[in-house]
Amino acid sequence: MKKYLSLVLIVVLMFTVAVGCSNTESAGGNENPGEETQNEKVESITLQVGHVEPEDRSTHQALLEFKKEVETNSNGSIKIEIHPNGALGGDVQLTESVAMGTLDMALPATSVLVTYSPEFGILDMPYLFSNTDNAFAAMDGQVGDHFNSLLEPVGIKNLGYSFNGLRSITNSVRPINEPADLDGLKVRVMESPVFIDFFETLGANATPMSFNELFTGLQQKTVEAQENPPSLIFSNKFYEVQDYLSLTEHVNNFLAFIMNKGTFDSLSTEQQEIITTAANNYVNLQRDMELSDTSKYVDLLGTEGGLEVNEITDENKQKFRDALEPMYEKYRGEFGQDLFDMAEQYNK
Repeated sequence: MKKYLSLVLIVVLMFTVAVGCSNTESAGGNENPGEETQNEKVESITLQVGHVEPEDRSTHQALLEFKKEVETNSNGSIKIEIHPNGALGGDVQLTESVAMGTLDMALPATSVLVTYSPEFGILDMPYLFSNTDNAFAAMDGQVGDHFNSLLEPVGIKNLGYSFNGLRSITNSVRPINEPADLDGLKVRVMESPVFIDFFETLGANATPMSFNELFTGLQQKTVEAQENPPSLIFSNKFYEVQDYLSLTEHVNNFLAFIMNKGTFDSLSTEQQEIITTAANNYVNLQRDMELSDTSKYVDLLGTEGGLEVNEITDENKQKFRDALEPMYEKYRGEFGQDLFDMAEQYNK
């Protein structure tokens, strides 16, 4: 009997040791249990990004690289879904959605941000910057920082300013060489007080209209003219309903890469760094792409598009500046001389 009990005890002891060894091996598979717990707490998130531009534009092409960088560097904890072609609405709707938190990210023209601060209108002032290099320096520097600070109180985090090109005018009536050529012309403009004043000061009939409605508006002659960067004009086939392209190059146009601030703040510190680094890389890539596209699309609009293209002489550009001086006087009063001085310092 004693031998039998001894045998049972030995078997039980061996089973207990075997179980203990098995548990040790399992723990050994993760030498830092706390690390596993921490990893389990990292939840994946999908960020929705909306913009109004076609998929062959630099805005969308560079966004594909942004998506790749974010998803790779976050090890899949952040997914990016991109909605081009105004699928989620025009710039105004996209910006409102980001501010309210019903959309995570968007790339609206800075023109529509006047809803949140009228000071954004200065970026639409014609011939504000003497060249694109000065404009980039301003938006990456003090000017950009100033505008970023105006967005955070309304729930928007701005990640940078991509370049939407130099805006020029197309129309179906006549070439534009000097201010008098705009007299009475029905011009579609963005929903921005500055753009409206700009064209009305030059004698045109400015008509605010959503970008999504523009092609139809030109086709039906609701408006006769519009102004956009050459690459955007080509991508949207405006040449099908226009006859003339005049290279006025009156505004360095920017898109704000905005994100809902609450969504950004909800990310881990590491995720925030991934987003901000990728956004900075996106801005630099997109600007390079857009600059290289400009001359190419001017040529294409004249060849494939069949538009009559004319450049504006320096003498005539000065006529535009002189004719716009009353507008500058008005907005120095509205925006303040300090803001104009802040921009002007980058032209020196």
